[in-house]
Amino acid sequence: MIISSTEDTIDLDKRFQLAQEMAEEAGALALDYFQRRHELMIETKRDLHDVVSIADRNVEDLIRKRIAASFPEDGILGEEHGYEEGTSGYTWVVDPIDGTAPFLNGLSSWCVSIALLHDGEPVIGVIKAPCDDEIFAAMKGKGATLDGQALELDAARTLQNGLTGIGGNSHVPPTMIGASITSLLEAGGNFVRTGSGALMLAHVAAGRLVGYYEPYMHAWDCLAGYCLVKEAGGEHLRFPVEGEAIRKGSPVLAAGPGAFRDLAELAPKIENF
Repeated sequence: MIISSTEDTIDLDKRFQLAQEMAEEAGALALDYFQRRHELMIETKRDLHDVVSIADRNVEDLIRKRIAASFPEDGILGEEHGYEEGTSGYTWVVDPIDGTAPFLNGLSSWCVSIALLHDGEPVIGVIKAPCDDEIFAAMKGKGATLDGQALELDAARTLQNGLTGIGGNSHVPPTMIGASITSLLEAGGNFVRTGSGALMLAHVAAGRLVGYYEPYMHAWDCLAGYCLVKEAGGEHLRFPVEGEAIRKGSPVLAAGPGAFRDLAELAPKIENF
C-alpha cells in the first residue's frame, strides 16, 4: 500500500501527541517513585554505577501499554524489556529513567526519554525532566521546543565560551573519560557531567550546553536527544540503527552549529587515547 505524505504527516502528528502525553504520564509516575525512593528495591546490573529499580520497569510498562493501545503495529525498543518488532515502519525507543544513579541518590538530573524512529532516523524526540517540570519536544521538520517555546541554537556559542557535557560508563575505560576531559580543557573548553546523557543532550538543544560527547551510549539514551538537537539547529553523529546494531552501543556526539566541528575534531584524539 502506498501512503501519501499527507497521511504520513497525520500519522506522525498523532504519534507526536502520544509521545508528549506518555512523557508527562511516565514522568509523573517516575517522580512519585523518586519521592519515595527509600522504599525501592534496588538491584545491581553490571556494577554499582549501573543500577535498576522497580521504578524503571514500571515506568517502561506504562509507556509500552500506551503504545500498544494506540499503535499496536509499531515496534518498541526499551532499556528494561528489550525489543518487540513492529510492522508499521515506526519503532519507539524508550529509556524509562535515564540517570538511574542520580535518581536513586536523590539528585534531580534524570529524565524520561522517548524517541520514534522511521526510515532509520529519529523523527520524534521527547524528554521529560520531572524534577524541573520541563518537557523538551521535537518532531522532524517542525522544530524543537522547551515547555512549548521554540528552541533555536546560536552559532556564536563555542567550546570556548560555553559548557560541554561529557559522559562515561562502565563500558568505557576510565582513561578514555580522562582523555575526553583533557582534550576539551586543552582546547580551551570546560565540561560538566550530570549522570544523564539524555538530559544533557536536551540541554544541548536548549543552548544550555554547547555540545555533548560520550564514547559509548545505547540507542535509548541518545535518539530522543538527537532529534531535539537536530530540530533546534544543531548537528549530531549518526547512530547505527540497522538490524542488530540498534541494540548495541556507539559513540555519541551532538553540538550546536558553533561547536560541532571543533568537538568532532577532538573526538578522534579522545578515542585514540
